[in-house]
Amino acid sequence: MDNLSQIRCWLARHPLTLDAGLAVGVFVCMIAGSFVDPHGAHGVSWVLRGPSTLSLALMLPAAAALVLRRLAPLPVLGVTTALALVELITGDPRAPVSMAAVIALFTVAVATDRPTTWRVGVLTMTVLTGTAMLSGPLPWYTQENLGLFAWTGMAAAAGDAVRSHRGFVHAIQERAERAERTREEEARRRVAEERLRIARDLHDVVAHHIALVNVQAGVAAHVMDRRPDQAKEALSHVREASRSALNELRATVGLLRQSGDPEAPTEPAPGLARLDELADTFRHAGLPVEVARADHGTILPAAVDLAAYRVIQEALTNVQKHAGEGAKAEVSVVRVDGCVEITVLDGGAGGAHGSGDGGDGDRGRPGDGGESEDGHPGDRGGHGLLGMRERVTALAGSLTAGPRYGGGFRVHAILPLDRRAAATTKDSP
Repeated sequence: MDNLSQIRCWLARHPLTLDAGLAVGVFVCMIAGSFVDPHGAHGVSWVLRGPSTLSLALMLPAAAALVLRRLAPLPVLGVTTALALVELITGDPRAPVSMAAVIALFTVAVATDRPTTWRVGVLTMTVLTGTAMLSGPLPWYTQENLGLFAWTGMAAAAGDAVRSHRGFVHAIQERAERAERTREEEARRRVAEERLRIARDLHDVVAHHIALVNVQAGVAAHVMDRRPDQAKEALSHVREASRSALNELRATVGLLRQSGDPEAPTEPAPGLARLDELADTFRHAGLPVEVARADHGTILPAAVDLAAYRVIQEALTNVQKHAGEGAKAEVSVVRVDGCVEITVLDGGAGGAHGSGDGGDGDRGRPGDGGESEDGHPGDRGGHGLLGMRERVTALAGSLTAGPRYGGGFRVHAILPLDRRAAATTKDSP
């Protein structure tokens, strides 16, 4: 910061010091103006004369009042105008006491609004100019009187221009600050949405594969002594499920890498193209899964494709955990107009809630409040159904989940292919 900038900053922090310096300068200028004779033999000339005692007594308080011009602009204008009127009536020759009133009028114009500026300006101009024209030995049209009229008018106009410019600059700065705050809020919102999306992916991946590992490990432990070949097959499925979990976790966490980090995974996000592979993993874990598709080879948007896959994955994981022995799952994917409908049914007993951790506890029991009246899962459910619902809602779709009549559980999701059109339809009355 250079010396000039430092001086400006210091004066901005000490406005009374600046006004005191201005008052001293105005007083010196008024004293100097008292030595000017505008009506000399050869025009304006300097003469060996000084201000009268009365003029000096008027100039000193008029200049001193300018020290408080920022704190009380209107009272200072009233004081300086009153002193100028006394000088105009009594001074002969006149001293330029009205200079202080002109500066005070400028300050009022800067500190107030435009209507106040023009009302006060016209009043001050009329009073000072009218008094100057009506009093004293000089004709009303003399140059001094017209000059007083011009100076008061210019002071009001200049002050109004300065105030307008400051308001314009302040509006620009405020708009820039507001835009910066909006950008920061939008960035924070996007980060929060991305974290939520990644959290959902992590939940779905971990809940699905850990459930399969748990089931296969239980099978291996049960048949280890009597049927080692079947235990070996179950352990092979455990290894395969854990490897798949690690790969999907690596792909999901890879989204958090920075630009300078090692190369991120390039494997595409899972979608309905891998539905048969997903069903096979559950079949290997001992859950019969039937898949029926009537989407006629529809190419889904990436977000819809991932959401459909995750909904089916989470629903089947819940069936594997909670449906009980002998349960069977049915998955259907149907294209209806501009939407894809996903339905996952099971006929299990679903006799107990889980722990509410991960996918646990996401199923309700018949007659046990598994789904509330508005279609939401019961309050004792876990995070699985909540995550599915958030995924579907983010795409302007809808999801219902709850016990079936006669036993079992049903998950039904509707995913619009055109998110914007669906959002417009949803928001319309």
